[in-house]
Amino acid sequence: MSLWVKGALFVGGMAASTLGIKALTSRTAKKVYTHTTAAALRGKESVMESVTKVRESCGDILADAKDINDRQAAEETADIIEDTAEAAAEENEN
Repeated sequence: MSLWVKGALFVGGMAASTLGIKALTSRTAKKVYTHTTAAALRGKESVMESVTKVRESCGDILADAKDINDRQAAEETADIIEDTAEAAAEENEN
Protein backbone atom coordinates (compact mmCIF):
# COMPACT_ATOMS: atom_id res chain seq x y z
CA MET A 1 0.00 0.00 0.00
CA SER A 2 1.35 3.39 -0.86
CA LEU A 3 1.96 6.16 1.60
CA TRP A 4 -0.88 8.22 0.07
CA VAL A 5 -3.41 5.42 0.59
CA LYS A 6 -2.31 4.90 4.19
CA GLY A 7 -2.49 8.64 4.84
CA ALA A 8 -5.94 8.89 3.26
CA LEU A 9 -7.21 5.97 5.36
CA PHE A 10 -5.82 7.57 8.51
CA VAL A 11 -7.41 10.95 7.77
CA GLY A 12 -10.70 9.24 6.82
CA GLY A 13 -10.67 7.30 10.10
CA MET A 14 -10.03 10.45 12.10
CA ALA A 15 -12.89 12.25 10.35
CA ALA A 16 -15.26 9.33 10.87
CA SER A 17 -14.41 9.04 14.57
CA THR A 18 -14.84 12.79 15.06
CA LEU A 19 -18.23 12.72 13.37
CA GLY A 20 -19.14 9.60 15.35
CA ILE A 21 -18.28 11.25 18.65
CA LYS A 22 -20.30 14.33 17.68
CA ALA A 23 -23.27 12.14 16.76
CA LEU A 24 -23.03 10.09 19.95
CA THR A 25 -22.93 13.16 22.18
CA SER A 26 -25.70 15.13 20.47
CA ARG A 27 -28.94 16.03 22.27
CA THR A 28 -30.97 13.75 20.05
CA ALA A 29 -28.68 10.82 20.76
CA LYS A 30 -28.86 11.50 24.50
CA LYS A 31 -32.67 11.50 24.31
CA VAL A 32 -32.58 8.16 22.51
CA TYR A 33 -30.23 6.74 25.15
CA THR A 34 -32.46 8.05 27.93
CA HIS A 35 -35.63 6.57 26.44
CA THR A 36 -33.90 3.27 25.74
CA THR A 37 -32.60 3.08 29.31
CA ALA A 38 -36.06 3.92 30.69
CA ALA A 39 -37.62 1.14 28.59
CA ALA A 40 -34.97 -1.30 29.81
CA LEU A 41 -35.71 -0.37 33.43
CA ARG A 42 -39.45 -0.89 32.86
CA GLY A 43 -38.70 -4.27 31.32
CA LYS A 44 -36.50 -5.20 34.27
CA GLU A 45 -39.27 -4.28 36.72
CA SER A 46 -41.76 -6.41 34.81
CA VAL A 47 -39.40 -9.38 34.81
CA MET A 48 -38.73 -9.00 38.54
CA GLU A 49 -42.48 -8.99 39.26
CA SER A 50 -42.85 -12.21 37.28
CA VAL A 51 -39.91 -13.78 39.10
CA THR A 52 -41.46 -12.86 42.44
CA LYS A 53 -44.75 -14.52 41.46
CA VAL A 54 -42.95 -17.67 40.33
CA ARG A 55 -40.96 -17.81 43.59
CA GLU A 56 -44.14 -17.50 45.63
CA SER A 57 -45.76 -20.30 43.65
CA CYS A 58 -42.69 -22.49 44.08
CA GLY A 59 -42.75 -21.84 47.81
CA ASP A 60 -46.40 -22.92 47.98
CA ILE A 61 -45.66 -26.07 45.97
CA LEU A 62 -42.70 -26.91 48.21
CA ALA A 63 -44.76 -26.45 51.37
CA ASP A 64 -47.54 -28.69 49.98
CA ALA A 65 -45.02 -31.35 48.98
CA LYS A 66 -43.48 -31.33 52.47
CA ASP A 67 -46.95 -31.71 54.01
CA ILE A 68 -47.68 -34.69 51.76
CA ASN A 69 -44.36 -36.32 52.68
CA ASP A 70 -44.95 -35.70 56.40
CA ARG A 71 -48.41 -37.27 56.21
CA GLN A 72 -47.07 -40.25 54.28
CA ALA A 73 -44.24 -40.74 56.79
CA ALA A 74 -46.73 -40.57 59.67
CA GLU A 75 -48.93 -43.20 57.99
CA GLU A 76 -45.94 -45.47 57.42
CA THR A 77 -44.87 -45.04 61.04
CA ALA A 78 -48.40 -45.86 62.18
CA ASP A 79 -48.40 -48.98 59.97
CA ILE A 80 -45.06 -50.10 61.41
CA ILE A 81 -46.29 -49.55 64.97
CA GLU A 82 -49.48 -51.45 64.18
CA ASP A 83 -47.52 -54.34 62.61
CA THR A 84 -45.17 -54.42 65.60
CA ALA A 85 -48.10 -54.47 68.02
CA GLU A 86 -49.73 -57.33 66.09
CA ALA A 87 -46.46 -59.29 66.09
CA ALA A 88 -46.04 -58.73 69.82
CA ALA A 89 -49.62 -59.84 70.45
CA GLU A 90 -49.03 -63.05 68.44
CA GLU A 91 -45.85 -63.78 70.42
CA ASN A 92 -47.72 -63.31 73.69
CA GLU A 93 -50.38 -65.76 72.54
CA ASN A 94 -47.75 -68.42 71.88
